[in-house]
Amino acid sequence: MYRAWNEKEKASIVKNTIYALKLVWKIDKGLPIGYLMTIVSEKIFSLFIQNVLFLKILLSAIDGNKDISTYIKYLALFFGISAVSKIIKWFGNYWSHLATKRVLQGLNNLVFNKAVSLDISCYEDPDFYDNYQRATNVLQNGYFDIICWNVATILGNTIAFACIITTVVAINPIYLCFLLPVVFVFAVQILRNKLLYKRNVEMTRNNRVKAYVQRTVFLRDYAKDIRTSNIFVVLMKRFESVIKSNIQIYKKYGIKLFLCSLLSSLFGEFIPMIGTYAYAGYEFIYTKSLTISGFSVVLSSINSIRFAVLQLAECFDEMSFIAMYFQDLRRFFDYEEKIVGGTLKAKKFNKLEFKNVTFTYPGASKPSLENVSFTINKGETIGIVGVNGAGKSTLVKLLLRFYDADSGEILYNDVNIKDYDVSSLRNSYATVFQDYKNFAISVYENVICHECTDEEKELAKEAMKKSGAWSKIKTLSNGGDTVLTREFEEDGVGLSGGESQKVSTARLFARDFEIAILDEPSSALDPIAEYKMYNNLVKATENKTVIYISHRLSSATLSDKIIVIDKGKLIEQGTHQELMEQGGVYSKMFELQASNYNKEANSDE
Repeated sequence: MYRAWNEKEKASIVKNTIYALKLVWKIDKGLPIGYLMTIVSEKIFSLFIQNVLFLKILLSAIDGNKDISTYIKYLALFFGISAVSKIIKWFGNYWSHLATKRVLQGLNNLVFNKAVSLDISCYEDPDFYDNYQRATNVLQNGYFDIICWNVATILGNTIAFACIITTVVAINPIYLCFLLPVVFVFAVQILRNKLLYKRNVEMTRNNRVKAYVQRTVFLRDYAKDIRTSNIFVVLMKRFESVIKSNIQIYKKYGIKLFLCSLLSSLFGEFIPMIGTYAYAGYEFIYTKSLTISGFSVVLSSINSIRFAVLQLAECFDEMSFIAMYFQDLRRFFDYEEKIVGGTLKAKKFNKLEFKNVTFTYPGASKPSLENVSFTINKGETIGIVGVNGAGKSTLVKLLLRFYDADSGEILYNDVNIKDYDVSSLRNSYATVFQDYKNFAISVYENVICHECTDEEKELAKEAMKKSGAWSKIKTLSNGGDTVLTREFEEDGVGLSGGESQKVSTARLFARDFEIAILDEPSSALDPIAEYKMYNNLVKATENKTVIYISHRLSSATLSDKIIVIDKGKLIEQGTHQELMEQGGVYSKMFELQASNYNKEANSDE
């Protein structure tokens, strides 16, 4: 299951880096190999061969009064090695550039596939969202690419560093004393990155609020409400509040981070540079134990070492920081679903039964359903009614195994639904949700839910005729091929709430199913459109099983059986006539709604 980030939890830089490299290597080996070819060859050539080795060779040749032919041979060798380094660098860049695109696609596929397999409960957990946002930084900021570049850079600089140190120690081992403090730079960087990560973790929730406000202001869905109310003031106060909170968090870590930078500069630059320059000058001027070539090589070496150490520190700094985000990604991938299916395949439907089912949402104090029992037989049309918040939609979530009941059981053909393969079970249902969603793809694809053949387009057209959507869709410039929303297409179209719901409902008419579940399928429709859609539904689902959830009782009158839910409990069930004769909750609700419809009709007249 999901574990929230714990401040005391230790993030292993080495383990997370290895995890990141293994993940990238599995998707495309070309990315780390390309960077190794490019950077290792470049660092060894530029920092050691060019700045130290050949400088030493050439100055030694001059000091030793070698002839011009020897000097030219050295130069020719240098240019040859330089050409080989450039060729290796070019090929490495080419491979890594192509591999970056493939790794990004591969990682996105892994994240998307994991996301759609997560339990619905994850989407109601703020800690999960915080972790998920940090995990997706790996993709959004290209951290997988950066960590490969950093590992290659660290390896290249380390090899060059070792070669340079060997050369300097050969001149005089005392210089090693001035270079040892650079080791402390890495310890300082580890501390600095842990502080940065903790700071960003504290800011994650604030940043999500900030992003929500920024997004909401520009979304069409909220534009009218923002412009006709004072809600914008509330949003801005929330926005300003999280900005102030972030400022306090910055101040909290500011001095510590400044001290880390100060110590890093002291150990990485000041001590090595001043110490080496001072002692080299002493040897060259006073003791005369250092030749001009040796003096030049030492100074050039210390500059190369300084550059290598600074880049090593920066890479280690960045890599250790990024490695912590790979820990979030790792935690995301390691999430274990609570909803685990069995091996059975759902067959033709005969009977569905709730037996003493009780369920409480995570974090809630009261159950949403309590000891609910009823049976649905093949071919029945069942109306589940009740006021908003009664627990009607919770029944659907349990049927689809978005959640599992706390106690009791749900049986499909006398078998507990937990014993069925989850996908097989869900494919037995055709579901239209109250909070329906259409996507920025063509109307046909929204109905069929995949890329359509010409035959499937005809199927989608017939389905929209039954849902009432086709009368609007056929008037669009590209008909059913029109893309919904203008988010990506200039000739896209935005539909009204009612038309959008009709398109969503058409999915039900376009597929074969065992049980149709309609959770408030007409909430955005006017009474006439609702009546037409329901009549079409009755015809299309003849001999099928239909579960119709609604707080509008007029459509429930055609049901074979009506189940009344109130405060999570089943309080009444029977036909419309039976419930009206009982004079209970259903009867009172129906009479109240009927009187309201009569008032509206009279006022229209």
